[in-house]
Amino acid sequence: MDPARDGASGASPGAAAPLEASLAFDGAGAWAAEARRLAAEFLTAVRESHGIPVARASVEIVQLVVSELVTNARKYAPGPGRLRLRVLGTVLHIDLWDSSPVLPAAKVADPRRVGEHGLEIVTSLTQSLTTEVTPHGKRLTATVDVTRTTHLG
Repeated sequence: MDPARDGASGASPGAAAPLEASLAFDGAGAWAAEARRLAAEFLTAVRESHGIPVARASVEIVQLVVSELVTNARKYAPGPGRLRLRVLGTVLHIDLWDSSPVLPAAKVADPRRVGEHGLEIVTSLTQSLTTEVTPHGKRLTATVDVTRTTHLG
């Protein structure tokens, strides 16, 4: 599968940027970097074209979240995946589909453990994280209020 970026369907030429973007990925390539770039470009467009006051901290948080989700999908799922970003009000929904039906489980926090902290990072930086098995794998959905300047605690 080649990388694919798209917006919401039905947007007319000259219309404001859509409030949705996506990236399809396969097993090869620097997809975490591409996901971070997509997130930053998308949130910049949301701020500039739609007037939603996206906090700078939110852009950095979303870049980290999409990087962790895509990295985990590439590491644990055998096939292609898709990342979708969509804004509803001031809340960004980050959907990640991959081909593995195995739902992720956070490990017990252990500061001595090297690696395998991705799910801990995602849950600490987002307002919610849901997972569900789908007919062709699973979907994770994380939400971030892009107007908040802090997300921890």
